[in-house]
Amino acid sequence: MNGTDDLDSGLLGIALSDSDAESGDTAPATKEARTGQSEAEFQEVKRTYRVKVENGEIWKTVQLPLGPQVSKPEAQALLQAVEELYFFRRFSEGAQFARSVIDDDAGAGKLDNDTLKTLLYYERKCSEKINK
Repeated sequence: MNGTDDLDSGLLGIALSDSDAESGDTAPATKEARTGQSEAEFQEVKRTYRVKVENGEIWKTVQLPLGPQVSKPEAQALLQAVEELYFFRRFSEGAQFARSVIDDDAGAGKLDNDTLKTLLYYERKCSEKINK
């Protein structure tokens, strides 16, 4: 057995190919085909797009009372709101917001345990910062 037989054994025998070359399609794709969006559609999005600026006001978008079951995106928005208040050092508002959400749940099981624990954590951390 010689050294070339080992290379052809299949263990490392990976064949690389260019899928475009195999299909015979060598013409470059158009921009519209790549993005799925026409130039006019892109210009409309560009004209109407506004950057979302997070400035500590997410909590104002939260609708209380909560529904009978809080969805994952809603729970994430609740946590992001309290985290944002904490980050901006608005500890009093953060503690009040967390408490209002916790009181709204009031053991009804609207919030999952992880979300509830995290809200309690931020309420405690905000209260500690206020009392320092």
